[in-house]
Amino acid sequence: MSSASPRPTPGPTRRTVVAAAAGAAGLAAALTACGSGADSSNSVTTGSGSSGSSGSTGSSGSTGAQGDGAAGSTSLAKTSDIPEGGGKIFKDHGVVVTQPTAGTFKAFSSKCTHQGCAVTTIADGAIICPCHKSHFSVEDGSVKQGPATQALPAEKITVSGDEIALA
Repeated sequence: MSSASPRPTPGPTRRTVVAAAAGAAGLAAALTACGSGADSSNSVTTGSGSSGSSGSTGSSGSTGAQGDGAAGSTSLAKTSDIPEGGGKIFKDHGVVVTQPTAGTFKAFSSKCTHQGCAVTTIADGAIICPCHKSHFSVEDGSVKQGPATQALPAEKITVSGDEIALA
């Protein structure tokens, strides 16, 4: 009786392993590009204003210091810190606070609705994502320029005197 020895199954070729590693590195780089683009935790930018209704609406996230207002609120800024027609990005709290018209404060998520990048600039009445250049209105968070197709979600804030706080 003769016994045939089993043939070993060949593994992946060197070329396959190198190609897979290169693909994984490219994917990691692409995903990193959709991460946060700003190094500072807060940024203020100005822009041309646009008309809007008065009152305060939208803002979420969380900032460092506790406010003197309602329990559970987090102080973000003084009203004087938010330029009219522009706004301020609170990176650490994931929120953008804008003042589209004098005395009107709005807040939105700072996460772009296109691919989740953090917005980094406010200019000419627009909140701008650095990854693919989507622009959102400082007035209502609506898309002014794609590729994003959905508005930035409104966040809840309160304005008490000269203090703006997350609700």
